[in-house]
Amino acid sequence: MSNHATVKTQEEIAALFKQELVTGVGRSVRHDSAPKHVSGEAVYVDDRLEFPNQLHVYARTSDRAHARILKIDTSPCYAIPGVAIAITSRDVPGQLDIGPVAPGDPLLADGKVEYVGQPVVAVAADSLETARQAAMAAIIEYEDLEPVLDVVEALRKKHFVLDSHTHQRGDAEAALAAAPRRLSGTLHIGGQEHFYLETQVSSVMPTEDGGMIVYTSTQNPTEVQKLVAEVLGVPMNRIVIDMRRMGGGFGGKETQAAGPACLCAVIARLTGRPTKMRLPRMEDMTMTGKRHPFYVEYEVGFDDDGRLHGIRMDLAGNCGYSPDLSGSIVDRAMFHADNAYYLGDALIHGHRCKTHTASNTAYRGFGGPQGMVAIEEVMDAIARELGKDPLEVRKANYYGKDERNVTHYYQTVEHNMLEEMTAELEASAEYAKRRAEIRAFNEQNPVLKKGLALTPVKFGISFTASFLNQAGALIHVYTDGSIHLNHGGTEMGQGLNTKVAQVVAEVFQVDIERIQITATNTDKVPNTSPTAASSGADLNGKAAQNAAQTIKQRLIEFAARHWNVTPEDVEFRNGQVRIRDQYVAFETLIQQAYFGQVSLSATGFYRTPKIYYDRDKARGRPFYYYAYGVACAEVIVDTLTGEYRMLRSDILHDVGASLNPAIDIGQVEGGFVQGLGWLTMEELVWNDKGKLMTSGPASYKIPAVADMPLDLRVRLVENRKNPEDTVFHSKAVGEPPFMLGISVWCAIKDAVASLADYRVQPQIDAPATPERVLWGVEQMRKLKRTAAAVTATETTPA
Repeated sequence: MSNHATVKTQEEIAALFKQELVTGVGRSVRHDSAPKHVSGEAVYVDDRLEFPNQLHVYARTSDRAHARILKIDTSPCYAIPGVAIAITSRDVPGQLDIGPVAPGDPLLADGKVEYVGQPVVAVAADSLETARQAAMAAIIEYEDLEPVLDVVEALRKKHFVLDSHTHQRGDAEAALAAAPRRLSGTLHIGGQEHFYLETQVSSVMPTEDGGMIVYTSTQNPTEVQKLVAEVLGVPMNRIVIDMRRMGGGFGGKETQAAGPACLCAVIARLTGRPTKMRLPRMEDMTMTGKRHPFYVEYEVGFDDDGRLHGIRMDLAGNCGYSPDLSGSIVDRAMFHADNAYYLGDALIHGHRCKTHTASNTAYRGFGGPQGMVAIEEVMDAIARELGKDPLEVRKANYYGKDERNVTHYYQTVEHNMLEEMTAELEASAEYAKRRAEIRAFNEQNPVLKKGLALTPVKFGISFTASFLNQAGALIHVYTDGSIHLNHGGTEMGQGLNTKVAQVVAEVFQVDIERIQITATNTDKVPNTSPTAASSGADLNGKAAQNAAQTIKQRLIEFAARHWNVTPEDVEFRNGQVRIRDQYVAFETLIQQAYFGQVSLSATGFYRTPKIYYDRDKARGRPFYYYAYGVACAEVIVDTLTGEYRMLRSDILHDVGASLNPAIDIGQVEGGFVQGLGWLTMEELVWNDKGKLMTSGPASYKIPAVADMPLDLRVRLVENRKNPEDTVFHSKAVGEPPFMLGISVWCAIKDAVASLADYRVQPQIDAPATPERVLWGVEQMRKLKRTAAAVTATETTPA
């Protein structure tokens, strides 16, 4: 008999019934795999025991950015002992293209290569090192073609992977012409490497009837299932994807996990042997896409209060060589080109530029951060032009009421919390006092300059591809009262499984220890959406809640019949069930229901309501709701070197009614740090041949402990439920905190702007590396010297 089934007296059960459930929704329950993470016991794909006779795959990649393939000779590969097979595009038995939405991504290069790092030949051998040596022995001859490597060049040439798109409200050109003041500018926003701890990896075992079991590190099991089936030329029902956990994803494993899985599957089919592919770090960074770099051009009209009258903005996303998810990513950049602000008459163009680099892909925020950085640059530029505090300009442009609460894509901004949250953070962070102190400090210090910025976040929650806003779940309750839970979301360290288990625990009113979550598996929950767009808990939590409620309702109806009471007399609480005047343990009710032939298994399903978007009209409600946040950052800059340090960050973030405050705070902290890393130090550099030079941790730097603010204060907005009917009125927390890092970038520029009396916005593109900061410092000093010379000339007697 299990511990759950220990016999208790009526008095003991009644006493337990009166107690609160301590592991349900709203409680700080630790991550389900936390002990395994810190002890090293957590099993990832590369930790799985290898199959007998297993092959290892290495891909030989292109060393040209754009070239025609004249010859491939794989015969030298077979001269190396241990090699089983070397394949090219001609050996793929089914469909070659693995593009997730639109074609353009051949599994292996077919006739031409379009970026340095594109797989051309894949070799399988008895070890990874043997496969690597053999792959490098292959002979590949090319005829070079002219590459396009610069996003501005691609924009001017209209070298696009997909058509451009436009959002328009009112007459932006007329508003600009009539505005009392106008500004224009450009901005380059860098990309970002995902730098997940676990690189792309898949392990495949052939099964009967041409099928495969695929163990893969992916955010999108159903897509991998579909693409593996297509490259093999078999139905999807022959392919099973098993995904227990990822060592990080951040969007990098939404589409680009498919390549290794499909290569393994093809080789497993051709050899009949289990096959594994794990990318070494350098190959992972070279072969896979990043966050989209963006180039922005804008013109804005405003009045003397800094309030926008109209804006025209072109957002040019560097998509790399193929569409991947760039259509939706540039769309989201356009949707978030307002961030928290009413733009007035607006014209927003989104361009999907093709360059001969790895195809860029999903990354936390999915294009939204790039659009938000652009409008925050505009806010700062207006403030410098007017000599105002940037926060004053920001607040003047916040979405308000009546006609000032409709976005440029015609969604009404409801339940806007930003004015209230901004006021609360202004007070708790002592913004006004510190602003005055910083001005005084900067006047007294010729070398060290401090900067301060308070920036908002308004982030839309839902997939912009509306059909993806659906999820399924499966729950079994066993006769000992233990519960098996499976859902379509994937766990990449963000605590999704813990949150979904808490939802089920809350519905059944049982301790979370009763619940076992198993690996995401396509033969348990089919047709899953990717775990992305901050929707993991929203969608899968609701689906699991639906399945649990179905079983619970069956239990209530059974109990009412069995004990001859009304359904209203049956109440679940803290692992016990009250049936009018008597009490039974949860597992006792389950056993009775089983003997009463009640089904104790159910599937659940959820689709997000209310959302739609008419692309032809460029209007609709693409987001179910908005999540809000505010961050106040203080930095100090050494104007002799461009180096800087983060002194303090205050964050207030909105998660609705938190499902798990501890996990949510962890997500806020992690998102903020990842955002500041993107905007300050994570610099991607390519040479003039299109080769990525920052292809490992020696040259690509992510934030470390010493890069953290010396004083970090994070709070969640308290006692504010999500007005929409989300899972227990919570809000998504995966992506919105990422944009809190914009405050650090703005604070650095604020410090540099102090060199010109805060009247000029320094031209510091993102990321604001020390080199770029130093260039900004020199720009300010040059302007000040020029102004001083002009003043001296004007005051010198003739």
